[in-house]
Amino acid sequence: MTTYTFTLIVDGPEITEERVIDALFEAGCADALFGRRDLVQFADFDREAPDLATAIVSAIDQVESVAGMRIMRVEPEDLVSASAIAARTGRSRESVRLLIEGKRGPGGFPAPIAWVDAKTRLWHWTDVANWFMEALGQRVTDLDDAQLLAALNAGLETRNRVAALEHGSHRAAVVHVVGHRTALATALAKAR
Repeated sequence: MTTYTFTLIVDGPEITEERVIDALFEAGCADALFGRRDLVQFADFDREAPDLATAIVSAIDQVESVAGMRIMRVEPEDLVSASAIAARTGRSRESVRLLIEGKRGPGGFPAPIAWVDAKTRLWHWTDVANWFMEALGQRVTDLDDAQLLAALNAGLETRNRVAALEHGSHRAAVVHVVGHRTALATALAKAR
């Protein structure tokens, strides 16, 4: 067994209340530290499991078995800024800026997927990690684990957003797109 470290961002009852912590421990979360940063509740896990997927899914199931608890996302997050890229790759912010601008390295750095403001751009960590491996031969993360985190967060985001839709036709549209047989069959075929 390997120990996996990750954080679940949690919505629900006050996670620092004794009764909630007791319920979480009874649910099997003795390997977690619970708290809050500003208004965000979290559960930091160091979980032994045969693989990362088993560790995270079991933690999600245990936390959500406590009345009112809902997992919002798993960290480390897939969306990263240039500063986060620098931290995750062990490079300086300037080194990353030069790679992004193509002034260092082979060029072809992934395009950002969003701009928070005029100066702050965001990338998918999986795209960046893949570029570091292919373009620089530098393995900065387990790419399969990074893809798992991205997919889990996409699933959690979809689940949480669909639950908030008021119109049945809106929910049906999302379910159709996410569960489209052709897309699902293609994804499953690639996995085999």
